[in-house]
Amino acid sequence: MTHAEIPDSTRLLTPADVRRLADRLGVRPTKTLGQNFVIDAGTVRRIVRVAEVGADDVVLEVGPGLGSLTLALLPHVRQVTAVEIDPRLAEALPATVGEYAPDLADRLRVVTADAMRVDEIPGPAPTALVANLPYNVAVPVVLHLLELLPSLRRGLVMVQSEVADRLAARPGSRTYGVPSAKAAWYADVRRAGAVGRNVFWPAPNVDSGLVELRRRPAPSATASREQVFAVIDAAFAQRRKTLRSALSSWAGSAPAAEAALRAAGVDPSARGEALDVVEFARIAEHAPTRAS
Repeated sequence: MTHAEIPDSTRLLTPADVRRLADRLGVRPTKTLGQNFVIDAGTVRRIVRVAEVGADDVVLEVGPGLGSLTLALLPHVRQVTAVEIDPRLAEALPATVGEYAPDLADRLRVVTADAMRVDEIPGPAPTALVANLPYNVAVPVVLHLLELLPSLRRGLVMVQSEVADRLAARPGSRTYGVPSAKAAWYADVRRAGAVGRNVFWPAPNVDSGLVELRRRPAPSATASREQVFAVIDAAFAQRRKTLRSALSSWAGSAPAAEAALRAAGVDPSARGEALDVVEFARIAEHAPTRAS
């Protein structure tokens, strides 16, 4: 089933609704949890459209908050599994869906948990990640869920604009680093649009961006993901240094790092920002014994 516009009969949260629900629950958005609630119906419609979810999808939504995006997703998908760290919000979400979309209430499953630490998702395996992610944990949450849930075929996440740039950066760019290299292990990643500040309550001090992820096979390598990620971490820990120098601790010495780099076909005088994930995997394959 292809995406269709949300029917006019579907009730979405207005700015007044969001504030009323928050008052009812005694919820005040906190910086600690990175809470910025979406109050613009056009934005959640746009997210659903760009995510290209359909009737067969089980969507994993992280941080549903008061339910703005949840209500926009439910008419289009088989199920929304919402993972919410705040117990008050998790408990209230089914009631909100029951009030605004009673015919769709059976499509919602709520899990009260920290998405960064969850080790399983109950129910049918999620096929898509669609979420407005707290800025302070966006990268680790995305990487954790991609590793935990091989069933996730694609994702669309709304994150701080700077985080969006880092996730989607290509080798050679100023913003390319650990998040972009590690995300590329799992998926093709690209920017999918910008989001202004006024669609949130409270309005954050930064702009936001949409990031699209499409799962693809991990690089073919004899090294494990953990071994490849260790090389990436070492390469960017001192990103201004050459790989020969930056990888010296990882390899045991600068000469050992140079030997591994040459065996992998990588210039020892290059810097980490020039390499793609396939090249990092090749370096990991040629790790000295102590680094493997």
